[in-house]
Amino acid sequence: MCTWRRAASVLALVGLGAASACGTTPHPRAIPTLGQRAGIFAHAGRGFGTVRPSVVDNGGDPTGVVIGVVWTSWGGPRAVGTGTSDWVGPGQTVAAGSQEPVRIVAFRLGRCDGRRMYRAVEWYFPQHGERFDPGRYEDICTGTYVPAP
Repeated sequence: MCTWRRAASVLALVGLGAASACGTTPHPRAIPTLGQRAGIFAHAGRGFGTVRPSVVDNGGDPTGVVIGVVWTSWGGPRAVGTGTSDWVGPGQTVAAGSQEPVRIVAFRLGRCDGRRMYRAVEWYFPQHGERFDPGRYEDICTGTYVPAP
């Protein structure tokens, strides 16, 4: 027999927020994607609209590509990973860049077009003194840069 108390006990144990003890199927929260293909990232970008992508590519020059991404977290307020991207030092041209380790952060977890996703992503090179800046990112809900270049 299905009782409210039994259903509440099961829900408390599994933490799903949906009934399972009374024969209904639980609906866990959707796993967020890394934004979506939109705006200037719509045609050439890779990794957008997927969960834990191993490649993030905004479709621009090599500095806009992160390969071999390994995510150490996903689903919380920020997803953090490491990968490899093109480092271009001060005064260098993109052609003179070199592949180096990079830290990638997906953030601004929320809804966009009705779906749960990270609405922003940024990567940086800690070994060159760079730090995460939540005020400078790719808005991967709208497909724009913040602040605009």
